[in-house]
Amino acid sequence: MKNVVVLVSGNGSNLQAIIDKCHGKHGINLVAVIANKENAYGLIRAKEADIDTLIVPSKGITKRDEYDGKLMIAIDVYQPDLIILAGFMRILTPEFVRHYHGKMINIHPSLLPKYSGLNTHQRAIDAGDNEHGASIHFVTEELDSGPVIIQAKVPIFIEDDADTIFERVQEQERSICPLIVKWFCLDRLKMKNGKALLDNQILSESGYAAD
Repeated sequence: MKNVVVLVSGNGSNLQAIIDKCHGKHGINLVAVIANKENAYGLIRAKEADIDTLIVPSKGITKRDEYDGKLMIAIDVYQPDLIILAGFMRILTPEFVRHYHGKMINIHPSLLPKYSGLNTHQRAIDAGDNEHGASIHFVTEELDSGPVIIQAKVPIFIEDDADTIFERVQEQERSICPLIVKWFCLDRLKMKNGKALLDNQILSESGYAAD
C-alpha cells in the first residue's frame, strides 16, 4: 500500500474525487487530510470517509518557515509516499519542498507556464484567451514551476465569467487528479533530474496528452 496525505484549505472537491476513485483501491491508502483552516470543508469529506484529519492552523503565524516546520512534523507522522496539494493556499518554503522532493504534486488552475499564482481564470479572460485549463505538476522550489505531468484544456466563450470557467476547470481537475494519483502509486510516475517520467519516458513540457 502507498500512503497518501492530502493538504487542503477549502472545499476539497478534488479530494472527494480522489476518495471516490482511489482510496482503498490500486494499493492506495489515504492516511490523512490536513488543513490550515478550521472551516475547510475538505475535513468533513475526509471524516465521512473515515480518514484521519488534522488542522495545522496558519492564522497568526507570520513566518513561513515556522509554519512549514509544524506542518512537516504533522505530515511525517504518516510516513507518506505521496503528498497532494489540493487547493492548499500557502506558498511553501524551499526547505519544505526539498524534504518531500519527488513525492509532492500540486493541482493548479491554469495551463502552466501561463498564469502561475492566483486569480488565473480572470487573468485568462482579461488576456483574451480562447482556452484555459488545469495542470498537475510536481512541486519544486519555484512557485508553480515544477515539471508538468498532465494538463486538461477547456474553452473560453465570450459570455464566460471567472465563476463559469472555475466550474468548467474544476470538472476537468476532478477527472485527471485521481489518474495521476493512481499512476504514482503504481510506480509508473516519478520525477528524475527535474523531469516528469511516465513509464520511464520523459513527458513533454505540457505533460501527458498535451493536445
